[in-house]
Formats: sequence, structure tokens, C-alpha cells
Amino acid sequence: MVFDAPGQPLRACERPMPEPEGPDLLLEVSACGVCRTDLHVADGEIGARYPIIPGHEIVGRVIAMGAQATGFAVGDRVGVAWLGRSCGICRYCCSGRENLCDDPVYTGATRDGGYASHVIADSRFCLGIPDVYGDAEAAPLLCAGLIGYRALVTAGEAQVLGLYGFGAAAHTVAQVAIWQGRSVHAFTRPGDVAAQAFARSLGCVEAVDSDLPPAVLLDAAIIFAPAGALVPLALKAVRKGGRVVCAGIHMTDIPAFPYADLWEERSIVSVANLTRSDGREFLALAPQVPVHTHVSRFALGDAGEALKALRDGRLQGAAVLVP
Repeated sequence: MVFDAPGQPLRACERPMPEPEGPDLLLEVSACGVCRTDLHVADGEIGARYPIIPGHEIVGRVIAMGAQATGFAVGDRVGVAWLGRSCGICRYCCSGRENLCDDPVYTGATRDGGYASHVIADSRFCLGIPDVYGDAEAAPLLCAGLIGYRALVTAGEAQVLGLYGFGAAAHTVAQVAIWQGRSVHAFTRPGDVAAQAFARSLGCVEAVDSDLPPAVLLDAAIIFAPAGALVPLALKAVRKGGRVVCAGIHMTDIPAFPYADLWEERSIVSVANLTRSDGREFLALAPQVPVHTHVSRFALGDAGEALKALRDGRLQGAAVLVP
């Protein structure tokens, strides 16, 4: 399934089977998660090359290997995430911050992704999948889970945590935070009672409309929804010294707010992409919690409907394509 250009619908096509070269693997796709980043690719809101096959929460099995591929063997089940490759030589890669690489490759944006029956992926950036997860259940862990985990780490030791936007990422990170003994407060689109009930079912102590103040001041807030207007609201909701973490790859403009809302050592930070270390750490942690992903399955040919369901807020948890 291909986006020919921003604003164009997905189009089904057939291509010759690719051959893996160098460090690459050829994978038969078992499942691919549908991520909000795919909507940003669809709308031209982030840098991508077109035509492009989207999808960066890929679970697949190795069916062929390039001559320099390492770490896996034919038949292995592997995961492919957003960071498809980093340069390895820029100041960020050399200081353990490959998520900020100056010359990266992004799966499903600058390299064809997993809305397909097969995909090429760099073996050095693939991840092992815990055996306890089925293919569809594992797929959302590879972006929603990983970005949620990086955002949670960035939030620090916050014992009272707010999550703004309760979709694929928030429903995984909430489980980790609650397992860690934190008090989690969920904030959803106004009137989304289904999402609020879902959040409470996972153990959130509060689940309310995002335009309402929390019952208690928060130590930190993570914003997953791509709405800049939530930043001033979250700032008002955190206590002195609190932190607001913006976890999306794209967000609408943040409206002006008074300096008094930022004062007293509150801070706003963003999370960008992920590292392979993030992937290994989170995928080792997830079975311990254990994190359970709630997925709705769609056929590959119904990828457009899955994206529409995501855009309309009709999903609880995550959508997953199963070729």
C-alpha cells in the first residue's frame, strides 16, 4: 500500500520481490502497526519521500539475508522500528544519541515500510521480539511502546503522572507507570467516554476531558496527542518543578501563554525518535509488567480504513495490519 504524494489516499500495487544486500534482511511481514506518524506522512506534515510504503511497527520473519547481515538467521522473528538506520559518525551518533542523527533513515518515511507483504530492513537496527507476544500484539510495542517508554524515562521520577491523549502509546506506558507504583491520570478528547473508561480499566486513578484540571497537581505530564493547545493546559496542571514532555513527532502550534505558568522551574521538553538501546530496554521490560497491547486487526487492503479509524478516534489501543 503506497502513498504517491501528500494528501493522496493509499494505493495498492505490486512490485518485484526485493533482494537484500549488505547488512539488510528480507522479511516476510507478519503484522504492522498503524501509527499516528503514518497520518503525518499521509498529510505531508513530516519529511518523507514519495512514493512511500508507510509503516514502522513491523513484525516479520527473516527469509533472506545480505552478505553482511548479522545478529539474526533465516526463520527468526524480528521487529523493525522507526529508526531504520543512523549514520554512526555524526556528533549525536558518537555520543549515544543516534535518535538525533544528522543523516538518519526512517522506516515508512524515507525507506519503504511495512504496509506490505515483504520489507527490507537493516539487520543492525532490527530488534528481537519476546516470545510471549503474538505478532499482532507485538507490533504496537515497536513505536507506541518505545516512544511511550522514552517519554516516561524523560518524565523522570514523577509519582503523579498525567497522560494527554489516550491511544496506542498512552495505553502501553500507563501499564508500565502503574506497575512502577505511579499514580496515572488520563486526559482524553472532551466527551470521549469510551477512552476514559478504557483508561480506568487499566488502572488510571482519573480519566477526564483534557480541558479539565486534574484532581491533584501532577509531577509531570506526557502529551501524546498532536495538539499544541494541550501544552499550556498541561503546564497549568503540573506543580512547581514539574515537567511537560511532548512525545509526538508533529504537533500543531503551541498558543501563547503567560510566563507565570512556566515559572517556578517548570519545563517543557520533547522526545525525538528512539535509540536501539530504548528498544532493547523496553522489550526486556514489557514482559515483566506484563504490558498487554489492545489491538484491532485489519487486512492489508483495509489499511486506509484503519488510518481513518485512527484519525477519527474510533480505536481503543492500536490498529494492526495483518497481510
